[in-house]
Amino acid sequence: MEKTHETRLTTRLAPSPTGALHLGNARTFLLNWAMARRLGWRVVLRIEDLDGPRVKSDAAEGIVRTLRWLGIDWDEGPIVQSADLSPYREALSVLAGKGLVYPSELTRAEIEAAASAPQVLSVGERVSEEAGGASGGEVRFPPELRPMDAGTKRAFVDVGTNWRVMVPSEPEGRVEFEDLVAGRQSRVPAASIGDFVVWTKRAQPSYQLAVVVDDARQGVTHVVRGDDLLDSAARQLILYRMLGLKNEPVYAHLPLVVGEDGRRLAKRHGDTRVDSYRALGVPAEAVVGLIARWSGVGVGGERVEMKASELVYAFDLMKLPRTAAVCSAEDHQWLLSRAKNNRG
Repeated sequence: MEKTHETRLTTRLAPSPTGALHLGNARTFLLNWAMARRLGWRVVLRIEDLDGPRVKSDAAEGIVRTLRWLGIDWDEGPIVQSADLSPYREALSVLAGKGLVYPSELTRAEIEAAASAPQVLSVGERVSEEAGGASGGEVRFPPELRPMDAGTKRAFVDVGTNWRVMVPSEPEGRVEFEDLVAGRQSRVPAASIGDFVVWTKRAQPSYQLAVVVDDARQGVTHVVRGDDLLDSAARQLILYRMLGLKNEPVYAHLPLVVGEDGRRLAKRHGDTRVDSYRALGVPAEAVVGLIARWSGVGVGGERVEMKASELVYAFDLMKLPRTAAVCSAEDHQWLLSRAKNNRG
């Protein structure tokens, strides 16, 4: 499962083809890429297309096109997760052979019903099991709901049901790591998420398992992504250790881009897709320049156009604001003002 790579430090750009890139996605990829190119890291492009019905057939091609338009390049890829599921099945077989996972046919309604019983579950925090930890998915899965034979060593059989990992409780279940942006982290996944899904009834790995397997076999040493995935790092480190994988990655979770209402950038804030600005004649340098301004580059907060190659040496992770970047109406208007058909 774990491949031998050259000792060169490596990061990955890992878009999910569920739609076009918006300014928030673009910021994460640009900053990740700029860090890599400045520090001499190898860059892998990985298309994470295991998100079931949310994946759009033509989105991956559009994302690759947009990344190139922005000035981003890579050394390997694009690697498409769905092209070969055998490495994930191999990982499940390892976990099953150690007695660390078990099949679970409990429905969401049954888990939620258990969550309402205080003697079974005192924490009703809702989290997503298969989409990396964003809110709005399942409730915490407590150990009381494990089947009687949980912990039994077995063969992994993909029989159209979820498989869950037995998340250890404290003290061995406490995961500590140093994040390059968020600082020292101490998490107990057993208390916040419980036994999370590692293989889905769709006959595919969950997000949590897939990224661990891929990061290990692709030699990823540095994971740079949005801080909405900060909680996922602890779960992924648990899987690294259960699978016996070496060289756990260094994490850098970047603050997200939000609208003026403080909520994560989304359709409710209007059309902030990079391709939409491109179609209106906005140059890539304007998009890069705005992202640079959000990211601590420049003096006095002026909006100026900038090439991606210039961002490589202008961006400094130590100067990155530790709070969310706000995409304002003024930012939107400035981008439109840079459109070629508005320059007279």
